[in-house]
Amino acid sequence: MGATSGTGFGQWRRAAAVAAVLVAIGLAGCEGTDIQPADRPEVSQGDAYKANRQGTEGSIFGPGGINLFGGNDSAPVASGGIGVNSFLWRASLDTLSFMPLSSADPFGGVIITDWYSPPETPAERFKMTVYILDRSLRADGLKVAVFRQQRPGGGDWTDAGVAPETVAELENAILTRARQLRISTLAE
Repeated sequence: MGATSGTGFGQWRRAAAVAAVLVAIGLAGCEGTDIQPADRPEVSQGDAYKANRQGTEGSIFGPGGINLFGGNDSAPVASGGIGVNSFLWRASLDTLSFMPLSSADPFGGVIITDWYSPPETPAERFKMTVYILDRSLRADGLKVAVFRQQRPGGGDWTDAGVAPETVAELENAILTRARQLRISTLAE
């Protein structure tokens, strides 16, 4: 039995070594690739990119690899900031500030609120999702989804319809606030 378990361990060690080699080959094949999302503006490949790639002498995966031991952390990052229009982002947060947030992703441009029940109508609750679709301040760069539920007689919550003008009014409120923010920034 001792020889059999030793042979199994040897086979396991060989399989682990083969897996490690395959992972290293796969990672080496990724070196030098620069993938840009098709729906985002292309990042400048000039000095900022070069500065970001320098200082990786401590990397175990070569230039541009994973930097485990320090290096040049002060190099500027080629793509910084949020991935969507900042005025639309801030205006959406301002407009929905009365509702509790469930999730906010500034890079993907998605804001999801938690359920909110107005004090005037405790048997009714709302949830909203805002999608910011563009980096420019445009009316078609924003989409809002409103969900409504009712609880008749204190029972279970059931889905209810939302008037289309409610969504349009909410989108217009966000766009109006975004324009106000932009004008105030230009005036400074």
